[in-house]
Amino acid sequence: MLSTAMVSDRAITKALIMDNNTVIITEKPINKLTQLTLIIYILYALSVFAGITAIAAIIINYIKREEVQGTFLASHFRWQIRTFWYGVLWCVIGFITMPILVGFIIWAAAAIWLVYRLVKGVLNLNDEKPMYH
Repeated sequence: MLSTAMVSDRAITKALIMDNNTVIITEKPINKLTQLTLIIYILYALSVFAGITAIAAIIINYIKREEVQGTFLASHFRWQIRTFWYGVLWCVIGFITMPILVGFIIWAAAAIWLVYRLVKGVLNLNDEKPMYH
């Protein structure tokens, strides 16, 4: 079985060649993946009010990660995944340092950092720019 992918401005085309020489071609419009990336940003933003939405977002990131490879959206997925894991790290550190009152400052800094990451990501997504350029 051999798998190849081609990326254009409008779609990601994947061809899967089976052992019996059957070719299966799938095409996913890049627009749909861009919408999904925006939805993931929204889920992360909503996690400030309901943390479970961040869990849903990170699961979607990992499930759909392969589909965005080779597009500018791959950098957004990497950005989102890193935002999640560093956010978890800072929240845990903030929780551990609560007894010495430093935790509140860490949580406030983490919240500001999260807003920055989400705003920058959405703006770059809107301009169809990768996150790391």
